[in-house]
Amino acid sequence: PTSTPSSPSFPPPPPPAPRGGRISSGVIAAIVAPIAVFAWILGLGCCFLSSRRRRATRIGPEENEIPNAESLQFDLATIEAATENFVEGNKLGQGGFGVVYRGTLTTGEEIAVKRLSKSSGQGEEEFKNEVLLVAKLQHRNLVKLLGFCLEGDERILVYEFVPNKSLDHFLYADEMKMLLDWASRYHIIAGIARGILYLHEDSRLKIIHRDLKASNILLDKDMKPKISDFGMARIFGVDQTQANTNRIVGTYGYMSPEYAMYGQFSAKSDVYSFGVLLLEIITGLRNSTFTKKDGAQDLLGYVWRNWRDGTPLEVLDATLLDSCSTNEVMRCIYIGLLCVQENPADRPTMAAVVLMLSGYSVSHLLPKQPAFFSPTRATGGGGRRTELMVLADQSDHSGSKSVLWSIDEASITDIYPR
Repeated sequence: PTSTPSSPSFPPPPPPAPRGGRISSGVIAAIVAPIAVFAWILGLGCCFLSSRRRRATRIGPEENEIPNAESLQFDLATIEAATENFVEGNKLGQGGFGVVYRGTLTTGEEIAVKRLSKSSGQGEEEFKNEVLLVAKLQHRNLVKLLGFCLEGDERILVYEFVPNKSLDHFLYADEMKMLLDWASRYHIIAGIARGILYLHEDSRLKIIHRDLKASNILLDKDMKPKISDFGMARIFGVDQTQANTNRIVGTYGYMSPEYAMYGQFSAKSDVYSFGVLLLEIITGLRNSTFTKKDGAQDLLGYVWRNWRDGTPLEVLDATLLDSCSTNEVMRCIYIGLLCVQENPADRPTMAAVVLMLSGYSVSHLLPKQPAFFSPTRATGGGGRRTELMVLADQSDHSGSKSVLWSIDEASITDIYPR
């Protein structure tokens, strides 16, 4: 008999849905659960991104807010205990905005506590400015900020303790300057230059210090320099080259002419201050209290006249005569005079300064006569007026004087009219 092939078997159809079109709760759960999980994950992601955006905005430099405040903040009781309630015996010095004390934390770590004066010119904005700036800076030639305290009317900055005080403590006292031989001074000069270069070009922020001077250079246990006091510093935009202010702050003797007279400041203003500081380190003399020598009105004019007349080593601190390298001294005098040129465009960048200090011949420009300016009282008014004077050359112009010196075995002869 012929066999008929059997038809494939299929599972029976599902039973008809009950009347009314209802779907079982199991089907609903199977559909809704994945959607709910996806929505939950999406919500978490949005919250995370929103939180990151808010935090980035909060710590942006344009908001003047203190970054990572929780990790930087000290309570007042801790600082009072560390300084023994700001006892006079722990006082390290006094700056433009307050007093600095030495302190010791319960961990044994030594700190420097800058207690801002309640009557000082530095308000909350300057306080936040200093915290914001220094907390973001990390360089071996900059003093390290450990934290701050902002309780009631107390505004306090906590820094690493730098044991050897400031450069001016050694530089201007006869009994102390002998502790700074030429090798020490040259390393200090180079360290300051590297710190300023970091501020201008290598840090995440472009910063103009605006108050570089000997008392703001601290010396650690190895006599390495650390730049301090950023209360007057300003942040520049990436492409910004200059700014103006009606509030001129800083120290006369270190302020560039364009800043002292017109409130214009730039990286070249710091270069000028560095040049003054460099010449002070070489001579052991303070520009702001300089007494007339050889007809010069200030330290810069005194150094320049000796350079022009072929006697630059006459300005050298007498305590350095036995320890100095003539080549390095000449190089530093040359760099210092370039840095204090009246026209900012004639001053080198700090990058060029660092290269020259390292022995590279970057510039063979002749230093021009620096301008002399001093604060005087304007007649008929109570405000301060700043006068800029270029010292007249009183020497005989009948001949010329040749200054022969060498940098890196390359002799250079500079001819100056006399």
